[in-house]
Amino acid sequence: MKNLFLFCRAGFEKECAAEIQQRAAELNVGGFVKANNNDAYVVFQGFEDDAAEALVKQLPLASLIFARQMFAASDLLVDLPENDRVTPIVAALSDVSKAGELRVETPDTNEAKELSAFCRKFTVPLRQHLKKAGSLLAQENPKRPIIHVCFVGPGRAYVGYSYSNNSSPHFMGIPRLRMAADAPSRSSLKLDEAFGQFVPKEEQEERIRSGMNSVDLGACPGGWTYQLVRRGMFVSAVDNGPMDEKLMQTGQVKHFREDGFRFEPQRKNIYWLVCDMVEKPARVAELIEAWAINGWFKEAIFNLKLPMKSRYKEVIAILETMQTILKENGVTDFKVQCKHLYHDRDEVTVHLWLRPNTAWN
Repeated sequence: MKNLFLFCRAGFEKECAAEIQQRAAELNVGGFVKANNNDAYVVFQGFEDDAAEALVKQLPLASLIFARQMFAASDLLVDLPENDRVTPIVAALSDVSKAGELRVETPDTNEAKELSAFCRKFTVPLRQHLKKAGSLLAQENPKRPIIHVCFVGPGRAYVGYSYSNNSSPHFMGIPRLRMAADAPSRSSLKLDEAFGQFVPKEEQEERIRSGMNSVDLGACPGGWTYQLVRRGMFVSAVDNGPMDEKLMQTGQVKHFREDGFRFEPQRKNIYWLVCDMVEKPARVAELIEAWAINGWFKEAIFNLKLPMKSRYKEVIAILETMQTILKENGVTDFKVQCKHLYHDRDEVTVHLWLRPNTAWN
């Protein structure tokens, strides 16, 4: 298949397109991008027949900032007949063999979501026919490829596959998280999603555990502090504003009424540093760099508020500068990840892990 289909947030097609164009070029995969504002998806069309196959194998989804999910795709199927949409879709997937799962999806727009009820109903007969054709296994298998059928409009769909080891576990790449009734703000969901995005499930018990010391810069009213507390951590919450009273009553939070840019932790055994301050992204990055150079934390999650223009270029420039500054100051063993999370808006979330191959005492 020539096409790579990428889900993204509506309004960020330009950023997703610029990113996949650059990353494909780095892998010597030629092609061009097709994208429309507010469609919530981008299609990279390769020049070679195996372009999409190369990308789904060689390009880690986790390394893409603005793509939530991706799959190798056919050309757009149009004018699918109302009385038999199954037959042309099964035919378009004839080269896919023994997939382990079927996902019938839509882009994340209000218009596309109107098709969601149809997609749920359509999944059953399509699954049966794909099994008969040998494209889908009789039983789900999480180790086999995933078949994607994405309806972008009535009678119009892209179909294809992703590999389970390089694919989001969520439909459309969107995790389904519930807002806790006692959480101080909706921003709480951003850190909850970030932990799931950046820390594999099998490592969470070791890296996100009860008893750890953490710092939340710009904590008021406590949305991110809430996620640390619910995981049993002790939190130094830094903000001149008031904190949620229920959080303070847990006994796990110490409130420092200080400027987050001037705060220095009294204890240097901080594992998690988190920061969601509304500030220029370069300034936040400089703050995290200073903490990293001083060795004041092991892992950090922080948000970078995006400018109105050149958002992709700005993020890449900040991340590259951060890595250069860390290395110039003797911090050479680290890992950086960045993602435009579902619960982010005009911002991206960054994870910085210092000495990832060294045990924390």
